[in-house]
Amino acid sequence: MVHKTRIINDPIYGFITIPNELILQLIEHPWFQRLRNIRQLGLGHYVYPGAIHTRFHHALGAMHLMHEAIHNLRSKNIPISAKEEEGALAAILLHDIGHGPFSHALEHTLVKGVSHEAIGKKFLYELNKEFKGKLSLAIRIFENKYPRAFFHQLVSSQLDMDRLDYLMRDSFFTGVNEGVISTDRIIKMLNVKNNELVVEQKGIYSVEKFLIARRLMYWQVYLHKTVLSTELLLIKILQRAKEIVQKDKNIFSTPALRPFLEKQITIQDFNHKEWLNAFAALDDTDIYASLKAWQHHPDPVLSTLSRSMVQRKLFRLKLQLKNVPPEVREVKKKNVLKYLRSNKIPSEYLHYFFLTGSVNNRAYHYHRSNIRILMNNGALLDVTQASDLTNLRTLSRVVTKHYMAYPKTCDD
Repeated sequence: MVHKTRIINDPIYGFITIPNELILQLIEHPWFQRLRNIRQLGLGHYVYPGAIHTRFHHALGAMHLMHEAIHNLRSKNIPISAKEEEGALAAILLHDIGHGPFSHALEHTLVKGVSHEAIGKKFLYELNKEFKGKLSLAIRIFENKYPRAFFHQLVSSQLDMDRLDYLMRDSFFTGVNEGVISTDRIIKMLNVKNNELVVEQKGIYSVEKFLIARRLMYWQVYLHKTVLSTELLLIKILQRAKEIVQKDKNIFSTPALRPFLEKQITIQDFNHKEWLNAFAALDDTDIYASLKAWQHHPDPVLSTLSRSMVQRKLFRLKLQLKNVPPEVREVKKKNVLKYLRSNKIPSEYLHYFFLTGSVNNRAYHYHRSNIRILMNNGALLDVTQASDLTNLRTLSRVVTKHYMAYPKTCDD
């Protein structure tokens, strides 16, 4: 039997090798191939036009970094079997398999309250049946049930291959240089002590830069005010579309999107393969095609919001540390009500056009899978204790910013 192998040319790392037959079969599976049609940054391209890379790109990149990390650990006499390597590679490759189009908007509307992590586990269990148990070790690693905990930390922790790749990749495609980190250096400095993933002392400056880069990327890219505005707009559009479908069903939608508008999906639905297949059929193109049609729907709420999205006439969103004073909110509400009247939209739909809320950012969680630094004397210290940067400790503090969003013409 001739084993197929592949080499993929990646814009970040150059040539990536797919190491074995199982990994190749997983990549070729339709459930993984669907990630080609799901953008990694969701609506980020509304702000950064180059941000059109996909979750397919990211998963392959994270797998490559896992391969590099395992090679490095072996060079330091950490015993890792071929089966363990295969399990770790499969776990990181499939870590985003549960993502749908515009995941955060989806989790607030079409599969409300069901996280992509929960859906991902359902996919993993079903794939394990299909592959006759070959993913059992990958699942144990993914769920942190394998006794050698450092494998799970390579997949999911505060310094995992997922974060290393998405910071580098998102920085590259957005052009935001603050996200550039030294992935090679960090991986070279990884080690294992007491079955725990640690970073050797001489790698501490690279870890410091990684944490600072993560904080900057959140405010400049992931929580950028215009990205938030676009995401909130899409949430409201999908909410309105779902209301219309459940009332009279008089709305266009692609066949893949239709069942998610008609039914309130729960995590129990994903116990059935038919719903996993239905979810796997849904991607960015279904949302965009429907948005284009909804611009012309007779419902004024749906058509107005959809036109705003398609034509990029986005809501004004003000993001600030202090909450918006009540008197300011009331003035803006009155302006939005005038906007509704001029567009022949009943005032009862104000909540679709005037939005308030808050977002949080914490670059480092001090009490969650801490990043441990292996000091030269053998001691293990948390990165905030080992670092001589006093401001690194503040990265564990939650920063909350408040927003108010509304149509831009309401500023007039």
